[in-house]
Amino acid sequence: MSDVIQDNKLVEVIYKVTDQGTGEVLTSVEFPLGYVHGHNDVLAPHVLRQLEGKSAGDTIKVPIDCNRLYGPRDESLVFTDQLENVPEAYREIGTTIVMENDKGEIRNFIVTRMDDKTLTVDGNNPLCGRHVVFTLKVLTVRDATDDEIRTGEPEHAGSDVDEALKRPI
Repeated sequence: MSDVIQDNKLVEVIYKVTDQGTGEVLTSVEFPLGYVHGHNDVLAPHVLRQLEGKSAGDTIKVPIDCNRLYGPRDESLVFTDQLENVPEAYREIGTTIVMENDKGEIRNFIVTRMDDKTLTVDGNNPLCGRHVVFTLKVLTVRDATDDEIRTGEPEHAGSDVDEALKRPI
């Protein structure tokens, strides 16, 4: 009988996130993401619940309303400034800029637009306002060691990972 995902099991998955509306793959993680179920919240709680009871080789699709995870999009977190006011190091689309407000709260802003005169940054999570599907493929499920349970992370990749990676999601 194969192991199933439950507390104290080491789990390794690969996954991709697809926008439900456009079908665009937003991110793809092809190197195994390992965690100890019940001891690490590396994935959203809703996703972790959907993985329970699954075995190595299983693939699941989990729809996610990102507004529930990250809140609705807040246009007050979008700023445009004159390019001359922005340091050279930040003048590239996709660059993350860490900013702190008057209360000491830290937020990441991403450069989303740039032209000859202006640069725009956005402090919303890139998934805000989207409905996505997480497609996860379970590569490994086994009893976690005491050290893995303590840290919530794998000591090293499982032996079946190389073969499992050759099979597409």
